[in-house]
Amino acid sequence: MGELTFSPLKDELEELVAFFIENTWEFHRDPYPSKYKIMQSFQKGWFQDERATFWMNKDGEKIGLIILDDITDSIPLFDIRLATKWRGKGYGTIAVNWIKDYIFNLPDKKIRIEAYTRYDNIPMRKTLAKSGFVKEGYLRDAWENNDGSLMDAIIYAATRSDWEQGIITPIKLNEEPF
Repeated sequence: MGELTFSPLKDELEELVAFFIENTWEFHRDPYPSKYKIMQSFQKGWFQDERATFWMNKDGEKIGLIILDDITDSIPLFDIRLATKWRGKGYGTIAVNWIKDYIFNLPDKKIRIEAYTRYDNIPMRKTLAKSGFVKEGYLRDAWENNDGSLMDAIIYAATRSDWEQGIITPIKLNEEPF
């Protein structure tokens, strides 16, 4: 499979734009972001403000992007973007495990990491489960797409205590009928 490395996004606007427009993002809010929108977001600091953004690299090629959101909070979230030709090869699982290690090794002791995905994003749901994230909830009409359509979403999370102990604690969602 080959080893992945992770490097911070720097002043690589041209590469960022190419990465976004050369791939499709069917399970994201905007499956086809425009060059203008990406440039505008970059210039406004979207990839930096309260975020940490990293390239996923394989053999010198940028194959994915990780955006750690709310990175200054005790409960950050993340977005992962894998280039189309690299999907389905196990790199998402490697990246999600890297995210857990990176976040839980930060000096400010994060409590948990949350991940939201559309209910129909089966590849991401499988990746999260393989990476030790627990499915914690189903959110109706919680994912708004750019075209105004609404979809259901699912929330997954990994906790610091599970990560430290190398376990997965089951949730108690259905212990009570209400």
